[in-house]
Amino acid sequence: MWMKWLPWRFLIRRVARAHGFLDPMSVLAGLHRFAQPSEVGEPIELLRAGVVFHARGLINSRVIQHNLDWVWPYWIERQFDPHDDAFVPRAFSITHVNLTHRNWTAVGRPDCPELPIVDPRGLLTPLFDGWSLEGWIMTDDGRWLLPSRTDTCAVQGCASVAGGRMPGATEQRLDIGDGVDIVTASRAAGLELTSRATVKPTSAQPICELALTAHADCAGWLVLALRPYNPEGISFIHEVILSPERNAWNIEGQRAVEFDAPAERHHVSGYRAGDVYIHLHDLEDQQRGVCEVGMVTAAALFRLEPGQQRTIRVSVPLGNSHKTARLPDSSWEKSLHGHCQLRVPDAHFQFLYDAALRTLILHSPDDVYPGPYTYKRFWFRDAAFIIHGLLCAGLTERAERALDRFPPRQTALGYFHSQDGEWDSNGEALWIMRRFCELTGRAPKPQWRKAIERGARWVMRKRLAEDTDAPHAGLLPAGFSAEHLGPNDYYYWDDFWGIAGLRSAAALCGLTGEDALREEFTREAGKFQQAVERSLAGVAKRLGRPAMPASPYRRLDAGAIGSLAVGYPAQLCAADDPRLLDTVEFLLEHCLVEGGFFQDMIHSGINPYLTLHLAQVLLRAGDPRYLALMDAVAKLASPTGQWPEAIHPRTRGGCMGDGQHVWAAAEWVLMMRNCFVREEDESLILCQGVPARWLAGGAALLTFGPAPTAFGPVSLTAERSEDTGRVTVAWRGAWHGAAPAIEVRLPGFRPVVAQPGAASVELAQENV
Repeated sequence: MWMKWLPWRFLIRRVARAHGFLDPMSVLAGLHRFAQPSEVGEPIELLRAGVVFHARGLINSRVIQHNLDWVWPYWIERQFDPHDDAFVPRAFSITHVNLTHRNWTAVGRPDCPELPIVDPRGLLTPLFDGWSLEGWIMTDDGRWLLPSRTDTCAVQGCASVAGGRMPGATEQRLDIGDGVDIVTASRAAGLELTSRATVKPTSAQPICELALTAHADCAGWLVLALRPYNPEGISFIHEVILSPERNAWNIEGQRAVEFDAPAERHHVSGYRAGDVYIHLHDLEDQQRGVCEVGMVTAAALFRLEPGQQRTIRVSVPLGNSHKTARLPDSSWEKSLHGHCQLRVPDAHFQFLYDAALRTLILHSPDDVYPGPYTYKRFWFRDAAFIIHGLLCAGLTERAERALDRFPPRQTALGYFHSQDGEWDSNGEALWIMRRFCELTGRAPKPQWRKAIERGARWVMRKRLAEDTDAPHAGLLPAGFSAEHLGPNDYYYWDDFWGIAGLRSAAALCGLTGEDALREEFTREAGKFQQAVERSLAGVAKRLGRPAMPASPYRRLDAGAIGSLAVGYPAQLCAADDPRLLDTVEFLLEHCLVEGGFFQDMIHSGINPYLTLHLAQVLLRAGDPRYLALMDAVAKLASPTGQWPEAIHPRTRGGCMGDGQHVWAAAEWVLMMRNCFVREEDESLILCQGVPARWLAGGAALLTFGPAPTAFGPVSLTAERSEDTGRVTVAWRGAWHGAAPAIEVRLPGFRPVVAQPGAASVELAQENV
């Protein structure tokens, strides 16, 4: 308490001015004036993450630009190349961070918390935020194959070589035939190198295995390189020792990497001597490398004979996790058992759906994570969408396990806390609990009971007073909310989630027979919605149109994407609500780049999951423009079927967030689900988003299911007759109660309302 009485502000100002700095207190005060007054300026969790992120960026700035003769990761080779679209000038950039190719893909096993990542050129980072491994080829006649310096293999050939990059091309794919493997194939004239990264269970602990297969047209060497960096930048290595058997590296005193054959040559180097790449023609063999700077590089070399293929397998133990013992039972087959299957003739859409399911499974060992690296931590917001994806995919047990971890995160006052100042979390937590109960047909679990009531009462207490004329009267306080909406403000996103949370709490209490609470929460949700309606009416008058900006004090801008929550996924308004549709029209007119939603605040890139939010609103409204947005997102996927949080419009690489964004994968699953089956009031709508091209031409058959719905799981087929051109849509439901009303709205065909008790309908084309 005594610290309150010290004149800290005066002392800070005095010290800063004495050393010729700007007054930091004045600067901070100026920054705060750009935002609405709030009890939380910026969540400490984000500040902490930002400091770590830019601390690495500061190290990058001291190392990379002065050592461009090193072999660097793909993003650095591109971002530092003045001939490349990814080039970023560095003059006034204090930190150098990956802003152009934030792409990587996790490999792993179900319920294994360790998630090694692989970058677009096969650079493997086996341990979280650690060093990396990659393969090279060096020939005796002086040629090299360095994957990070090759171009991407295009469908119609290979891209031209730019700047200082060497001839050659690389293609990468996700192999989900028996797990999740990343296969990266690089080639140049006479040289081929393929890497396969995977995670395997063993009796002791899981291991990450990297298999390197090389072929050269002349004698040379397959090089296994140890790199003091990862896709974010520098990751220090101070010491490496080759084992006496020459088949393992001890890194920082631990046996960390094992080879299945002894190295025939071995070289190391430190920062002052430069990259080991420079020294691979040295005659002297070294066993140990030490660098006080932390930039040890090492290379184990294996002989290649002309025209003969050679494979070296490298393994990295992933640690004795407390979950390791159950890994043998957590097979992919078991984890996918009973999931909602999609079968369509579009191979790309099919692959993206199957890849997204595996992404959801990998990132839900207990908690759910929005990513394997940058975002490998918990937020209620991301969790709600990811768990919804798990539920709609039929992965119920995994979703339930994650939901069981919600109540312990609730504060004594009822706040579902993952980050300070984000007032949407309670609404999202209550909403996803309700969706779990709807989709499973179960009542809330007893251990959720108190959390539900306390969570709803927190929303009620958090609302501001209604007895003022301010545009924010009765809304939730100003807060940081979703970080891509802008500085602290009274965000409608928070309010819509607050209303959804109260309505969900009312429904959940109704399921447990607590009618007094159900009535109270329903009444409070109505009052909250009236406050928002008054605020929106004032905004419409100010703007001269019904569209909903991000907050009552904002003009229309990209932040208005948050206001779509009222239509998707909360469904608090009708599908054709003029305010919702006018907001969509503004966003479509002003915020599309390369066919996707460009969020120019914070993300500064094309955002896949927010593009799909737009598509979902259009689909629900029966607007065929949903398909162009869905196609754009499919086109923006990486070769491994993943999306970063935001995509650079020129490089098509990630420019924000995690390189494998799990929320985006969840949204793809939800988009496919709603194309085939979705709830609207007391009805099921079937096939409304199925692209007509999937049923064009001759005979065709589409299948989807079993898909959980609020009425019970349903499996459906859509089959086109080659003779008549008509399509038969059939379904089979295991309803929780009475069968719902069913309407089939297949694009290009006349909509049909099914007769009670029917299990199929035949559709005729609209123009027939």
